[in-house]
Amino acid sequence: MPEGDTVFLSGKRLDEALSGRRLTRGELRHPRLSTVDLTGREVSGVASVGKHLFTRFTDGLSLHSHFKMDGSFHLYRPGARFSRPDHQIRAILATANHVAVGFLLHDLELLPTADEGRLVGHLGPDLLAEDWDPAEAVHRLSADGDQELGLALLDQRIMAGVGNVYRAEICFLLRVSPFAPVSTVDPAAVVALARKLLLVNAWRPERSTTGDLGRGRQLWVYERGGKACLRCRSRIERHVQGTGVTARNVWLCPRCQG
Repeated sequence: MPEGDTVFLSGKRLDEALSGRRLTRGELRHPRLSTVDLTGREVSGVASVGKHLFTRFTDGLSLHSHFKMDGSFHLYRPGARFSRPDHQIRAILATANHVAVGFLLHDLELLPTADEGRLVGHLGPDLLAEDWDPAEAVHRLSADGDQELGLALLDQRIMAGVGNVYRAEICFLLRVSPFAPVSTVDPAAVVALARKLLLVNAWRPERSTTGDLGRGRQLWVYERGGKACLRCRSRIERHVQGTGVTARNVWLCPRCQG
């Protein structure tokens, strides 16, 4: 499940591979961009903003993409076989030394770099940004004390980078139900924990909130419905939080978070 740490790590790897290099192939497989050829453009940098990714070019344009629930970028050496089927390819950005392939990317858009704010200006502080502003994140989280904590954590306007995995894990580690009102928790503690978890995992090949990378032990509650809690051995429960398009599965331990 791509979250802020996933996109951050992808951005860093792409930046290292592509920045300062000219594209020998720049292909976009999207109905609105199928005639665009990025070949010959020089990449000035690649950066993540929350769960958004921008590939920037020296001519003042940026390629925006969003991973949502299934997108990813993979790096290959020229001539290597791609690990996923061609019909999932949305972007191919190749240099003399690397081929970056975007699979199942969403919201692809080519826009002036100066206009990136149109797509991310509404976001709250980026949990992995160098200019991270915890005070602003606390202020935004505290603004609606009646909102359920689990829903607030997924609201990218409060702080950018938390997805469904971290939503469940943060609530567990705070020993609070995701259905509890924001007013019942210390917002500074929530923000600090979110930042800590994403930072710790930003450079890991596999995500872990337990500190254990053993199979089946990396996460406390996420997607562990019906299994024994790693802390108290109670059965983890799965619930649905939100309505309509915001409805998502959430997991909790009824004893640890009761």
